[in-house]
Amino acid sequence: MTGSALTGGKDGRPAPGLRRRAAALLHRRPRLRLSLLLSAPLAWLVVVYLGALAAIFLTAFWTTDVFTGEVVRQFTLANFQTLADEPVYRTVALRSLGVAAAVTLIDTAIGFPMALYMAKVARPRHRPYLVIAILAPLWAAYLVKAYAWRVMLSEGGLVDQVLGPFGLSSPGYGLTATVLVLAYLWLPYMILPIYAGLERLPDSLLDASGDLGARPLRTLRSVVLPLVFPSLVAGSIFTFSLSLGDYITVKIVGGRSQLLGNVVYDNIGAANNLPFAAAVATIPVVVMLGYLAAARRTGALREL
Repeated sequence: MTGSALTGGKDGRPAPGLRRRAAALLHRRPRLRLSLLLSAPLAWLVVVYLGALAAIFLTAFWTTDVFTGEVVRQFTLANFQTLADEPVYRTVALRSLGVAAAVTLIDTAIGFPMALYMAKVARPRHRPYLVIAILAPLWAAYLVKAYAWRVMLSEGGLVDQVLGPFGLSSPGYGLTATVLVLAYLWLPYMILPIYAGLERLPDSLLDASGDLGARPLRTLRSVVLPLVFPSLVAGSIFTFSLSLGDYITVKIVGGRSQLLGNVVYDNIGAANNLPFAAAVATIPVVVMLGYLAAARRTGALREL
């Protein structure tokens, strides 16, 4: 047997026998095959995402010299003490949680009926077009949609013209406008998980409930909602987390309102206090870790 038969041909490629042995090894060991497939994305996740989170937590325990503006890399709890002592930051944190909760409730109230119609009422041949219609707003840029809402909410804008005949006026700029715009922006992220959960729900269960004498509302309450609840929670993860960390919409239509994202942005930019910004950024991270831990018990993470 020549050396080229063991190490490869003249062009340097592996010998067919080596390729077959490697393929056989991967076929016999599916866990090894899965590990090799996931190694690159997992390495990227660890280095980029988890590494960034670690840097945030580490920076939050540093401070900034008030005279020079330079970061002092010395362990301190001063930033967290400021967050606990200053009422304004507690107010901003509670306001952010309230906005995220309001957006999630609004999107649930609007998204569930839409998803139910798409999955169980609309004709099967129409469903792909309805899904495309739900996804269509995501094709437009975030800033384009936010500034379009700013124009519509302005005095004399489209909202004023629609509500004028009823003796109402536009909410203008503020928390109400922020909740309205965020609910619009994140609505597709609520509809799609619910639609996927409802589509997997067998029609035979609904038929059996009707055959047993249950009215539509009783079927909805006793059959549909318990089975689709994990999908509802999965959608709420998107709407809640995206609203909790948003700061651009607040800058555009929020008026003088401040949320956690704006405090982080302002301390990175104008205030040039990176450690304090990192300390503020830990609040939504900790909140979402608790939210994900609670959602995991419902099986929602399997619906993502």
